[in-house]
Amino acid sequence: MKSSKNLIEQLKSLPYFSKKTIHELGKQFGLKNVSVDTYISRFLKRKEIIQLKKGLYVAADFFNKNRGDISYSFYLANILRTPSYVSSWKALQYYNLTTESIYTITSITPKVTRIYKTKAGTFAYHSVKKELFSDFSLVKGAPASPTGKFDFFIASPAKALFDLLYFKTHQFRGVRFEEIKKLVEEMRIDIEEMAKKDRTAFYTMIKKYLNYE
Repeated sequence: MKSSKNLIEQLKSLPYFSKKTIHELGKQFGLKNVSVDTYISRFLKRKEIIQLKKGLYVAADFFNKNRGDISYSFYLANILRTPSYVSSWKALQYYNLTTESIYTITSITPKVTRIYKTKAGTFAYHSVKKELFSDFSLVKGAPASPTGKFDFFIASPAKALFDLLYFKTHQFRGVRFEEIKKLVEEMRIDIEEMAKKDRTAFYTMIKKYLNYE
């Protein structure tokens, strides 16, 4: 029982952990893997840890302390499927370019499309060709940072809007360049609030892609 308590206390300090990590910590307390696996089942049953996907977890205590920090959710999104970056609606919400209430965190990845519905949130991943896995950057977290404590990769405002339209229109199938502005307005995205350089970058991406196709 003491080993179980020691183990969960160690896990509470980690932003996420794998089954392998739990096994390694267990060895420090003289526990065999089979005993650790039993503890994992108990931790899940008692809701002391949350499963993010098979073999990947976060302590409920750590999650509850950080759930209000959007950078933590974005950080988890990056971890769940690597490589990936946050994009689409959630990124536009982050940049204050939409007032829509967005709950699913959508990310872009060169890997296959996937969705994870967890107690920590819903994380959706859209697959793109490698040449479109671009125009994102790392936001560095810090305790006093207005962007949050955790590091995360996120699309530029221009790429977030491009990615949203890319999937909404099924890769711009049958869409003409002159229809783009109307499509954006219909989604109630205030493109005029976007910095001029980002608007220019967005239309450049669109023109390049439509010409490329």
